[in-house]
Amino acid sequence: MTDLISGRMQGCSCGADHDTSIVCEGTSDAGLQRRVETAVLRAAFPNAMTRRSMLAAVGSATLTTALSQIFPIATATDAFAQSGPLEKTKLAVGFIPITCATPIIMAHPLGFYAKQKLDVDVVKTAGWAVVRDKTINREYDAAHMLAPMPIAISMGLGSTATPFTVPAIENVNGQAICLATKFKDQRDPKTWKGMKFAIPFDYSNHNYLLRYYLAEHGIDPDQDVQLRVVPPPEMVANLRAGNVDGFLAPDNIVQRAVFDGIGFIHILSKDIWDGHPCCSFSARADFATEMPNTYAALLRAIMEASAYSAKPDHRKEIAEAIAPANYINAPVTVLEQVLTGTYADGLGGVKKDPNRVTFDPFPYDSFAIWIMTQMKRWGQIKGDVDYAGIAKKVFLTTEAGKAMKDAGMTPPASSTKTFSVMGKTFDPSKPNEYVDSFTIRRV
Repeated sequence: MTDLISGRMQGCSCGADHDTSIVCEGTSDAGLQRRVETAVLRAAFPNAMTRRSMLAAVGSATLTTALSQIFPIATATDAFAQSGPLEKTKLAVGFIPITCATPIIMAHPLGFYAKQKLDVDVVKTAGWAVVRDKTINREYDAAHMLAPMPIAISMGLGSTATPFTVPAIENVNGQAICLATKFKDQRDPKTWKGMKFAIPFDYSNHNYLLRYYLAEHGIDPDQDVQLRVVPPPEMVANLRAGNVDGFLAPDNIVQRAVFDGIGFIHILSKDIWDGHPCCSFSARADFATEMPNTYAALLRAIMEASAYSAKPDHRKEIAEAIAPANYINAPVTVLEQVLTGTYADGLGGVKKDPNRVTFDPFPYDSFAIWIMTQMKRWGQIKGDVDYAGIAKKVFLTTEAGKAMKDAGMTPPASSTKTFSVMGKTFDPSKPNEYVDSFTIRRV
């Protein structure tokens, strides 16, 4: 093989002498990874003398490990291996019955998994803790997860620390604050002290966005109101029974409350942060390394489904496809209102917002960093946080970009960006300053 320091030819494990940039059919999976490591090192340090100096100073293993934090070696290996046979074709992918999971769900009835020669069982699941545990325990090969969940799992928050990956965001926007109809005349959040709100999970952008919204109006979410974790499928029933006064939830749950005449839309989540991520397509990190061809095929299916879902002309077809009981189990009318953006608000009006929910799968590093600032703000994580390092390990922008291109989508030029939440700019390069800027917090 080629010497990592100099690039000189050495004997390959197949018995021949050749440049290791040439794929040798006689090499093992370990050999393939070594070739990828060589390519990454040579790309990062094209000057042979510089490579020799760096490797002499820190050693090959240390330098390769460092580079893998920036460019995941395992995923690069997967890319080279994509043309190989699928290691596994029958898969289980868990999901919660909400429109946030649209690409994951509709890929089944509309044939996107089958196109990749995958036999995927999309498994309807009761709650997020169950999704988490079944994916950690390998009962699910991959899953629909709230975007903060893979970060929390990787950091050991609420579960045993297990490396997870997010190669795709499932949906952008697509949530709302819904209040019971009796609060139609109580629209000022400053008057909400003592109210009870449901959120789907502690590690969710629903939790963080609701807390953010309340705090910006002077309401301490831990002192002035009650926040209760309620699985999304149970939220409407709890609102009807008076167990909660409102919730920040996926739009199909909100729209069902409107449809049933028991709730109204106070504000869309996009009016808190336009362009925020909600859910993700997630898997254990070792799924990608142990089954790279299957992982790549599954990601291709998700990306193609996302590209299809992103087109407004397909939304009514998708609403009908995901409405049955084995998927979301909701009236097609409710799902059409969510996906098309023409909807009843529960206050006697009909609104039109084509960006009520969108499907942009790129997992920006800055999304992950913002999520961690809120984990820090509300005391879920303590001490120093390697914001950028964790973001790059969990949110796989390189893999997402390639898969987006393969699906005919255009990935962004940068893996990070600034954005505004309720008029306040977030700079991902200054997470600590951002956390410190809030008056109401639990640091």
